[in-house]
Amino acid sequence: MRVLVTGASGLLGGGVARKLADRGDEVTVFQRRPSSLAGVREVTGDITDATSVLKAVEGMDAVVHLAAKVNVTGPWAEYAAVNIDGVQNLLDAIEHAGTPRLVHVSSPSVAHHGHALVGAGAGPADPERARGNYSRSKAAGEQLALAANGPDLAVVAIRPHLVWGPGDTQLVGRIVQRAQAGRLPLIGSGAALIDTTYIDNAVDATVAALDRINHARGQALVVTNGEPRPVADLFARLCTAAGAEPPSLHIPFGVAWLAGAAVEGVWAAGKRRDDPPLTRFLAEQLATAHWFDQKHTRSVLDWTPAVGLEEGFERLGQYYASH
Repeated sequence: MRVLVTGASGLLGGGVARKLADRGDEVTVFQRRPSSLAGVREVTGDITDATSVLKAVEGMDAVVHLAAKVNVTGPWAEYAAVNIDGVQNLLDAIEHAGTPRLVHVSSPSVAHHGHALVGAGAGPADPERARGNYSRSKAAGEQLALAANGPDLAVVAIRPHLVWGPGDTQLVGRIVQRAQAGRLPLIGSGAALIDTTYIDNAVDATVAALDRINHARGQALVVTNGEPRPVADLFARLCTAAGAEPPSLHIPFGVAWLAGAAVEGVWAAGKRRDDPPLTRFLAEQLATAHWFDQKHTRSVLDWTPAVGLEEGFERLGQYYASH
């Protein structure tokens, strides 16, 4: 197939583009900066620029859409421009080009209302109740994408949860950096069970969604390793793999939530663009269980994770040992 991958400069997008190219697909990648990926065609541009998007989509048999604004700070307008208007630009380009397949990469946070998710299914995206600008905008974008599913366009939304692995600067990089600086507390008891997804598994599931799109079309599917672990254990294993001291300080959830609200206010007043040390959303994520039933996802995609958490931790340790 001729496949367009947006957001290929990220960990997951780059992995998907490489896997598709390695198996023989004709891959075009689209992002703001060159991806430096071998064996792919590069189109640089911004998802908010309809003309650039149309140029990238022209002639494609399928699109895997990962480009998004994923920060935890910044005004709503910036998230909406990328995660909502950008999706609409893509859908318009797909309709114009007659592209028949779209895998829309979303997030489980689009259906998270701050309460525990224990063995949950995907649940509908909810822009009104999702927590924070990122989650609300991604929820609205997912709704747009799935609404476009029809006779001429097969659409599936994939929600990989907390993707990590060697070279990850988003999840692992931030955890390790804060641990090394002594700024990585555990919120509450640290016993909340959380699902994560090793990068190879997230890549394989995304490609499976493309291959099985006629079975999965119209659906949102959460993707995880299916191995929930307590937050404290996850932090300890990730930090140990990177040679950092695991966190031992515990902060009560109520205190952390209030502190997160105060920090958000300071960041907003100062129009700061760097990541704050704590937010209300982060406090909720670290203190609340969120793990998911994977039976339906695995059945629809005919996919199972190839790399378990233990092997993933070993690979991460080897990566840090060699870097």
